[in-house]
Order: sequence, then structure tokens, then C-alpha cells
Amino acid sequence: MARYTGPRVRISRRFGTQIFGPTKYLEKRNYGPGVHGPKHRRKNTDYALGLMEKQKLRYYYGLLERQFHRVYRQALRKRGVTGETMLQLLECRLDNVVYQLGFAYTRAAARQMVCHGHIKVNGRKVNVPSYGVKVNDVVEVRNSDASRRLAAKNLEFSASRAVPDWLSLNKEAFKGVVMRLPTRDDIQPIANEQAVVEFYSR
Repeated sequence: MARYTGPRVRISRRFGTQIFGPTKYLEKRNYGPGVHGPKHRRKNTDYALGLMEKQKLRYYYGLLERQFHRVYRQALRKRGVTGETMLQLLECRLDNVVYQLGFAYTRAAARQMVCHGHIKVNGRKVNVPSYGVKVNDVVEVRNSDASRRLAAKNLEFSASRAVPDWLSLNKEAFKGVVMRLPTRDDIQPIANEQAVVEFYSR
């Protein structure tokens, strides 16, 4: 399965934000990576700024370039604001929904759970992380000892993280329901999606 496997703290330091979750290194060294330390860096061009915003979202959701560009093209074909539609498609990916429900403590772990067959959608096993969930879809952990133990441990780790309003979680049944599609206010991304649209529109 294609995914980014390189250094994560380095990426977070490059963009100055916690892309892969909380890290103490970003508090100690709140400047870009490299041997020269916090030296003055040249001003970024508009192209560079758009590229940075795109890369933030791409790493945040764990997609490679071709996968991310496919999401943008899909959003471009739909009605509405392209940037908001793109965020909605990213949020409705099955691996992201599994993460948001707390069945996995990171998006990478959620992707692995889906690929290993631990997750079912509407009673059927789905092992495709990019599967797009719809309203009233039921996302649940497979009824096996290994799957339930893994999900129970992750739910404990994720207890401090609130489940979004557009999802409903039943912890005892290891089941979640998509109540509605997420809005722009629900998502609150770490990047400027309009800059991403302008970057791809060049």
C-alpha cells in the first residue's frame, strides 16, 4: 500500500505545524529543519506558498501526489465551491472516518486497520482506505477478538479527542454512523484550501 514512510518530525518542522499529531520537538525547535538552524530564510513566492498549502493537506491526510490530485479533479467536477468540496471528499474517506471515530489513534493506523480487514461498512468488509462514506452509512469494527481488542485500546488512547458532530459513535457496539456530510466549519483544516485550488489552476 502506497504511503509516506519518511521522517515525520522533519515535515512538521518544515511547515511549522503538527501535521502528524503532537510532538515535543516542534516546541523545542520551532524553525525549519537543516544544519544552519533558525537563520533568516528568503521570502516565499506565491507559487511556493500554494505548494506548501497543498503539501500540508497531502501529508495530513496521508495521500501521495497522484491520489491527492485525483481528489482535486473529482471536486472540480462537482457543484459548489471546489475547495470546500475537496475538503469534504478528504474527510469522507473511510480511513479518516475510522480515525475520527477513535477506532485508530492516527490516520496511518486507521489506514492500516482498513487495509487489514478490521472495518466493515453497512455489514460488508471494506479494505479500501479511499472508500467514500455516505450519509447513513454504518462504519463498524469487525466482530472478532483481534479487531475488537485493537479498537478498544485505540478508543482509550483517543478518549480525549472529541468525535465530530457529523458522526455518531456507539463505543459499546464499536459502531459509528455518518449522520450528515461535514461542512466547512466542521473540518477546520490546517491549510488554506483556496490556495491549493489556485495552485492546481495555474
